[in-house]
Amino acid sequence: MKAFLFQCAILLCLAQLQAIHCFVAPRAEEIDVSRTDQASDLPDLYEASVLELQEGLDAGHFTSVDLIKAYFARIEEVNLKGPALRAIIETNPSALKQAAALDAERAVSGKRSLLHGIPVILKDNIATVATEGMNTTAGSFALLGSIVPDDAGVVKKLREAGAIILGKANLSEFAEFRGNLPSGWSGRGGQTTNAYFPNADPCGSSSGSGVSTSIGLAAVSLGSETDGSITCPTSNNNLAGVKPTVGLTSRAGVIPISEHQDTVGPMCRSISDAAIVLSIIAGKDPNDNFTLAQPDEVPDYTKALNSQALVGKRIGVPRKVFLNDSITGNDPTINVAFEQALRVLEELGATIVDPADLPSAEEIARSNNETVVLDTDFKIQINAWLEDLIVVPTGVQSLADLIAFDNAHPSLEEPINFTSQSEFIASEATKGFTDAYFQSLAFDKELGSTRGIDAALDTFELDALVLPAQGFTTVPAAIAGYPIVTVPLGFYPNNVTIGSAGPETIYPAPGVPFGLSFLGTAFSEFELIGFAFAYETKTKTRLARRAFPAAIPKTQLKDIVGN
Repeated sequence: MKAFLFQCAILLCLAQLQAIHCFVAPRAEEIDVSRTDQASDLPDLYEASVLELQEGLDAGHFTSVDLIKAYFARIEEVNLKGPALRAIIETNPSALKQAAALDAERAVSGKRSLLHGIPVILKDNIATVATEGMNTTAGSFALLGSIVPDDAGVVKKLREAGAIILGKANLSEFAEFRGNLPSGWSGRGGQTTNAYFPNADPCGSSSGSGVSTSIGLAAVSLGSETDGSITCPTSNNNLAGVKPTVGLTSRAGVIPISEHQDTVGPMCRSISDAAIVLSIIAGKDPNDNFTLAQPDEVPDYTKALNSQALVGKRIGVPRKVFLNDSITGNDPTINVAFEQALRVLEELGATIVDPADLPSAEEIARSNNETVVLDTDFKIQINAWLEDLIVVPTGVQSLADLIAFDNAHPSLEEPINFTSQSEFIASEATKGFTDAYFQSLAFDKELGSTRGIDAALDTFELDALVLPAQGFTTVPAAIAGYPIVTVPLGFYPNNVTIGSAGPETIYPAPGVPFGLSFLGTAFSEFELIGFAFAYETKTKTRLARRAFPAAIPKTQLKDIVGN
């Protein structure tokens, strides 16, 4: 065991050194193009949109090589140094070479898409081929050095579009399914913290993706959600995020929890950027049969970006349980901001139907069906994932092996005040596809859709539902497999009473953001994106507050271009 611990320590150090040093580009890989020296032509990477970056790349003001160097330098400033946000587990040693090739391609034949030459950060449960130089571990040392058979389906689509995988984001280990783990903690990555207040909760499990994008360590990141893991870190990090309908984006090559609830989506600084990314990563994949049920044509979600999208629409407020019950932990600050948001939606032309309750709301709050489904699915699907790996240096081949590995290596796999791997243990105890499992799965669909979201939409003749992003909001959409689109709603005031969120994090805290979520039926992303865009354009909430000063990277393109 000592030998293995030493090996892990060496590998971790190498990964950290890579994240610190690999922004130095080999001169032979760089492209010499005509550029401007005027700093005014270079976008601020804290807020730079995909379109702004593309305009600069097309104009020759900078290259994708410059972008990679700048983002690597920004990561070095704040990831392990300074505020030590620990948002990134490792960076891509092949990124500069890929950027140079894409710069050359742009010069010869133009760009492939709006993501051509744009760096993207992936949550560390989204597979990338080992030959590129990165791991896919869900944050666990148990999978360090393992070799996946192929890129994830969404990664293939990103590469086809010309995007560059910049690195892997930290996360709540195994997407927060081990048990008593703090939000945003993993063995490999440590504790991710929010950039809006020191040591504040980033929310999980796509915590590193959220923090990375919030301060411009990349313009784009991908997260995954089973129940809340895109929505909550989008909310806590002042972002725009899309939790797609299950089956709109491929889960092939994504370390699973449940095929019935898992989905992959974009986390960006604007709905416009999220729409660009979703248009590229959505679509059918023969390696994920759930995607075969989606419409034949993938919408161009950028066409949903209409500031008049709410005119004449009926938006419902499902208050029962969500807003009027102690189960959700009513928050006065969020509630005030939410009531103001409803007035904004009315100003934008919407009719607010309030209340528009889900008939099943109270039953969902009491139900244990989701737990039954997730525990059963995880054991079956993680075992299949482990069996498909080409190499696993630790010898882990099953969920039982994962439990044993974690127990044998507490210094690597147990955070402060860790008590048990309750979810892993409960999942291992399941007996497969029993009658109870199928009953729970069917009842989830009934509660979430038939007597849940769809019932409210039909009964009140609604176009969507709207709620604060925090808490119980995500559950009906999770068990139904339905989409959620989230945008910034507000920030906690400076005099808020600081609370504890775990051994190393706090929540709420001054200046920490919270979001507004639009919910709809299956494959209603186009409409939800339009509603969110109209609200975002009117309020511009994201711009009202920035991260705390030490968490804002100082490196800009002007420091890279020509140097």
